[in-house]
Amino acid sequence: MRTDGPRELPPPLAVHLDDFADHLALENNRSAHTVRAYSTDVRSLLAHLAATNPDARIADLDLATLRSWLAGQVEAGAARTTIARRTSTARAFTAWLVRTGRLDQDPAVRLASARAHRTLPTVLHDEQAIEVMEAAKSGAQELDPSALRDRVILEVLYATGIRVGELCGMDLGDVDSERRVLRVLGKGDKERVVPYGVPAADALDAWLRHGRPHLGRPSSGEALLLGKRGGRIDQRQVRTVVHDAVSAIPGAPDLAPHGLRHSAATHLLEGGADLRVVQEVLGHSSLATTQLYTHVSVARLRAVHEQAHPRA
Repeated sequence: MRTDGPRELPPPLAVHLDDFADHLALENNRSAHTVRAYSTDVRSLLAHLAATNPDARIADLDLATLRSWLAGQVEAGAARTTIARRTSTARAFTAWLVRTGRLDQDPAVRLASARAHRTLPTVLHDEQAIEVMEAAKSGAQELDPSALRDRVILEVLYATGIRVGELCGMDLGDVDSERRVLRVLGKGDKERVVPYGVPAADALDAWLRHGRPHLGRPSSGEALLLGKRGGRIDQRQVRTVVHDAVSAIPGAPDLAPHGLRHSAATHLLEGGADLRVVQEVLGHSSLATTQLYTHVSVARLRAVHEQAHPRA
């Protein structure tokens, strides 16, 4: 996989970047988005190495170079989350260099980690989520194909908490209407089964009966959700649908599709769902990631308490 970008690297360094990108895509099954993000960071690191030594080879990549590269990012005003991500990328890259015999020792072993500040995600209140879904249901009563599809987008994202990429990649065969579950292909090609409720089932049924047949083309294939021209819907279209629907609700925060995922997880936990169950539904590999939503629930409880209690 070529990783052409605005910065030209010396060929002796560029070959390692291209091979690393191939490794991520072909061996680790990373998404195109992830490969781009890793490649951008590694390109920046190698460009820094080349700037400090025009004749540098990959064997010249040492701890001092890694530290000076990250220090430059800090001086340029990069956020702590960005520094943390680039540190992680550097570790993955140097570990791969060692495994493939391109470096004798891993210089990132002694590289300190930058802890990213974890901010609590913005979520809808229960009443706001209901308003969004009811508005979408009302807008679909005339059986307009686009309105029917938009209702499916909102209902399914909120009902299941799946990622926008997972929704866009879904095929007709991934919907089990009898058991009301979806087969979802998540990160790392990991498959999971996610349940959905009656409102989402109604939205899917209306779309499949009255919406998709009008937008479908011979080229549509098995894609579940279609754009106006009959092709598989893309993530940008879904983001527009979510943004427009949520922004129409007075007082609702400005949310992207991931905000509906956050809202779904928070409302599940507030409703008494087990943390492990929510982890499985969301497709998190680590329980620590899911635990963030317990903090969201506590924060919302505190906010309500402060507003309602006379001695808060």
